[in-house]
Amino acid sequence: MTLTVEQIVEGGLCIGCGLCQAIAGPDRIRVAMTPEGRERPVVRAPLDAPTLERINAVCPGTRVEGADPGWRSAAAQQDLIWGPAEHLAIGYASDPEVRYRASTGGVLTALGQYLLESGRVAFILHVAASKSAPMRTERRLSFDAASVIEGAGSRYGPAAALIDFNAVLDLAKPFALIAKPCDLAAVRNLAKLDPRVDRYLRYALTLVCGGASELTKSQDILEEFGIDEEQLSLFRYRGYGNPGPTRLETREGRAIELTYQEMWAEESTWKIQSRCKICPDAIGESADLVASDVWPGGGPTGEDDGFNGIIVRTQRGLNLYRAALEAGVIVEVPRAVTFRDFDEFQPHQVRKKRAVWARLAGMRAAGRAVPETHGLRLADCARLNSLAENLAEARGARRRATAGKLGEPPAIK
Repeated sequence: MTLTVEQIVEGGLCIGCGLCQAIAGPDRIRVAMTPEGRERPVVRAPLDAPTLERINAVCPGTRVEGADPGWRSAAAQQDLIWGPAEHLAIGYASDPEVRYRASTGGVLTALGQYLLESGRVAFILHVAASKSAPMRTERRLSFDAASVIEGAGSRYGPAAALIDFNAVLDLAKPFALIAKPCDLAAVRNLAKLDPRVDRYLRYALTLVCGGASELTKSQDILEEFGIDEEQLSLFRYRGYGNPGPTRLETREGRAIELTYQEMWAEESTWKIQSRCKICPDAIGESADLVASDVWPGGGPTGEDDGFNGIIVRTQRGLNLYRAALEAGVIVEVPRAVTFRDFDEFQPHQVRKKRAVWARLAGMRAAGRAVPETHGLRLADCARLNSLAENLAEARGARRRATAGKLGEPPAIK
């Protein structure tokens, strides 16, 4: 069934990637910040049937697929929870400044810089803090290493990375994408319809994603300290250490820092978007390379020098990773790493992967649309649970969906 853009949004399936605006054009769809603190598409003019069908085919709220088997070698490892991997490691950026300023160990930032400096790509498509409104996030094209590190650091709020993706493809130049797993899912969907994606997108890099919060999470912090958003000159979620503090600076010279634990200790205040709670692939199975936090037990116990868990998923990603090691851009910690280490680093991802099938079943039972998924082993992962556990997840999702807690109000600016 083809869903309208409004049905995708109101059904809680939208994550605000912006690709629908790129497809329809800003005269017909415009992504706007809603009163609830979410970036959502607002339909401004009628959409013809082919455009709506194309949006349904690419939207990561309606379709998510795993890795193409043709991207990996016969020697690749395969795990029920974590999917395919050509190589597993712990590493970090060799440049101390990159390691310090970027989130965690700086591996994605270092790879972005290396791709540009080695001439493998012409630019990096990623997101960064807005220069005019630093609490908000905007898509960025970086053509040099300095611009890449300027955009380093986690952005936990809304981020429409693909808002003008057709214009990016129109540049007809090789590029790399560093974005959330759901953004990559959208681009992989589009590749089936637009051959320019595979022609110009040379590398897709992502993070193991804990979910995207609403902007109101950040607005609550401002309210706590009596700051208006217009006063901000800096809003940094992480970085400058691992995990690094959340730091606010105002134009009047006031500075406030919160530890990671102070920012995220109370889960009820995270304001994670609905789509994240049913995410079929928060671990980036369609990426070339994935970087994660390395936090045994799932959370930091303090500051450290910064280390990334690294999952190299494809042969193309392995070629890049080995070249970066040889160039001295990344340092690999000399220890054997297995999928079970990632269970320990990211236990919440294991729980989610095992729960998603039942959560989607509960939403269907409530009459809600759910993403179509392929190659992600969700039913097999659910079989790792007891019947009681799956029933609890399904009933909980059905109850929340029926109560409207997995949906959203209409997307009005």
